[in-house]
Formats: sequence, structure tokens, C-alpha cells
Amino acid sequence: MQPTRPGVVLAIVCVGVVLATTDLFIVNIAFPALERAFGDTSLSALSWVLNAYAIVFAALLVPAGRLADRASRKGGFLLGVAVFTGASALCAAATSVELLVAARVLQAGGAALMIPCSLGLLLAAYPPERRAGAVRIWAAMSGLAAAIGPVAGGLLVTVDWRWIFLVNLPVGIGALVVGWQLLPSPPRVPEPLPDLLGSVVLMLAIGALTLGLVEAPEWGWGATRTLIAFAAAALLTVAFVLRSARHRSPVVELSLLRVRPFAVSILAMLVFSASFAAMLLSIVVWAQTGWGWSALKTGIAFLPGPLMVPLFAIGAGRVGHRVGAGTLATVGCLVYAAGASTWALAVGLDAEYVTAMLPGALLTGVGVGLVLPTLTATAAASLPAHRFATGSAVINMSRQIGYTLGVGILVAVLGTPRTGVDRLNAFRHGWIVIAAIAVLAALSSLLLVRRDDAPEPVNVPS
Repeated sequence: MQPTRPGVVLAIVCVGVVLATTDLFIVNIAFPALERAFGDTSLSALSWVLNAYAIVFAALLVPAGRLADRASRKGGFLLGVAVFTGASALCAAATSVELLVAARVLQAGGAALMIPCSLGLLLAAYPPERRAGAVRIWAAMSGLAAAIGPVAGGLLVTVDWRWIFLVNLPVGIGALVVGWQLLPSPPRVPEPLPDLLGSVVLMLAIGALTLGLVEAPEWGWGATRTLIAFAAAALLTVAFVLRSARHRSPVVELSLLRVRPFAVSILAMLVFSASFAAMLLSIVVWAQTGWGWSALKTGIAFLPGPLMVPLFAIGAGRVGHRVGAGTLATVGCLVYAAGASTWALAVGLDAEYVTAMLPGALLTGVGVGLVLPTLTATAAASLPAHRFATGSAVINMSRQIGYTLGVGILVAVLGTPRTGVDRLNAFRHGWIVIAAIAVLAALSSLLLVRRDDAPEPVNVPS
């Protein structure tokens, strides 16, 4: 059998990325439908349909990447697709919010196998001089999938909310068949098992922080339960760092974080992802609850924004070589912040699409297209060959933690408004916070400006 062409590998692994990332955000548009289907369920309760997925996804990404490096990236990718596809069927069959959350946890386990293996396979398939372009396309597909999730969801929810999960079945089965036949099998890396207990500690830390953010408006910010949740998150984070520093096969190899381009990129990506997740949830919930739009109308109205993502993601690659990744990412974050700010200034109780929603959708889409592929490519360029899957998992873990924090922060800012005017003011505050977080991401990206030359791969002990 002749070696699989890199372009074929890119196409196959991008299917996995689209599956995992779209499903992270496609649920946003279905929130009102889920609320009707499962009775009077609050936004904070429904947010766990998103948060449970993102928390488990983030915590398992790195161990899954290490296991894939140790065993088989191809096998890990195919197993992840199989688990994700089966869990999608369970999500569609759920009869309560609790069962849906449980199925989403299983789905996240499959996604955690898919994503690091997909980027690991991609980096192994391309020669070093072509990896940055391939990663940019991979990241663009991820950003597009996340942004287009509400659009696809709007179409599917008009039939039934269960279709947002059922649609994964034929795509997943097709990816399994084609991937089994065509994906290559890169060499394995002999090493000890990753720190699974450390993964549990990380998951509990993220979960405690999210619990505090989501429930604080109801419990009270100074309530004992809220303070316990935040204190537990802080202590568990310290325990995780200490364990990672001492374990022979840690969840996160701290030596990777000493490489400036890698560390700065994942920090900026974490902060930007928080703003990104909050933005996607805010605009689709506002359009349906504030303006009374249907899920389909909301999805179609938001479509111009996602269309900007691949256009600017791929086109920005040439500009990035001239101005540098730090400058490009910083500009992207500021454009994105301007988009969220237009919603805070222009959106009112009366539905105005062209003057109120569209400008913000276009600007945030441009920002996503400039930021996520640039930061992902910069971080990936720092990875040694024997840490492709593991380093890729750290990159994506930062994004998932950001997504979780973003949803938690938005839910906390929105609270439980009772009137239309209160709701509008709450969402305006939310969009201001989203813009402020994007500005923080811009400040983080500035740390890359002086180090925009292609970084040398770091030598991490195996």
C-alpha cells in the first residue's frame, strides 16, 4: 500500500474536529427547545449540558494524547470517533437533563481521544516546512465548526432537538470506514502510562470553579457554598501543578510551558476561548429570548459571521509571515472585541438585524479567523515530533478550559432577569464583559510580538 497523501489525512482528521467542536456549540441554539422538552429548567441547569462536556473534554485531552503517543494515534482517533458516535445516539435518546448530561460526558471522552490524535496524525503526515499551513487549516475548521454550530443547530431544531445529535451518526460511521482504510500509523513512543489521577484532580478543579461561577448568582457571591467551591478550585489547581511537577508521566509536562511561544499561545488561547464561548451562547440565547426569533431564523441570521472564519484564517497565513503571529493575534482580538462592543451599544428590545446584529457577527467572525488559527499554529510549531499528540492535547485543553469558564462567566453575569428591560441590560453587561476578556487576550498575545520567528522545537524528555 502506498503512503497516504497528507491532504487525505488532513481531510479525514478534519471530520473528527468538526464532529467534536460543532457538538460543543450546537447545543447553544437548542437551549429553548431543551427547556420546553424537559420542563421549566433554568439556564444555569441547562448550562451543565455544555459544561459537563467541556470539563471532561479538557481533563481527558492530555492523558488521551499521551496514551495515543504511547499506543497508536490512528487507533486512538478511530476509537474516539466510535465512542463519540455511540454517545451521540445516547444523547438523542435522553429523557431527562440528567441523562443528557451523562451522555454528554461519554461524548466528551470520545472527543478527547479524537482531537489530540487528529492533530498528532496531521503533524506526522506533513514535512516541517508545511506543518504551519496544515495546522492553520485544521484550526480554521475547528473555529468554523464552533461558530457554525448554532447555524446547523437552527436547521435541525426545527425538526426536533434530538437531531442535533443524530446527525453525528452517519458522519461518524463514514469517518470510521474511511479512516480505517486510509489513515497512516505513525511510530509509537515508548513511555509510562500518563497520570490518570492527575487528570481527575484537573477535572475536579475545573468543575469546582465552574460550579462557583454558575451557581453564585443564586447562592450569593459571599455564600458559604460559593466560597467553598472557589477555595476547592484553588487548592485543587495547586495540587495539580505540584503533582505535574513531581510525577514521572504528568498530565502537563511543565517543561513544555517553559517554551515561550508555546506557553504564551496557550495562555492567550485560553483567555480568548472564554470570550468566544460566551459570545456564541449569548447571541443565540438573546435572539430567541429577547427578540423571540426561531432557532432557524437565529442560525441563518448568524451565518455571515462563521463564513468569515475560514476566509480570514487561511488568508491571514501570508500576512502573518510579514507582521508576525503576535501582531496578527492581537489585531484579531481587538477586532473581535469591537464586534462584541457593537452588540452592547446597538442591540435593543426591537429586533434590528442589519444595524444591530450583523456588524457584530461579521467582526467577531473576522476576529476568530485571525486569532485561533494563528495561536494554534504558533503553539504547534514549538512541539517536538515525539510530543505531537500530547502537545496538541495541551493546546486544545486550554481552549476547552476557556470555553467552560466563558459559559460560567456569562451565566453569572446574566443572572435571572425578570423583565424585558432587565434582560436587555443583563445581556449588554454580558457583551461588555465578553469584549473586556477579548482585550485581555490581546494583551496576552502582545507577549508574542518580539518572538515571532519560527520557534525551535523543545526537547522534552520521554
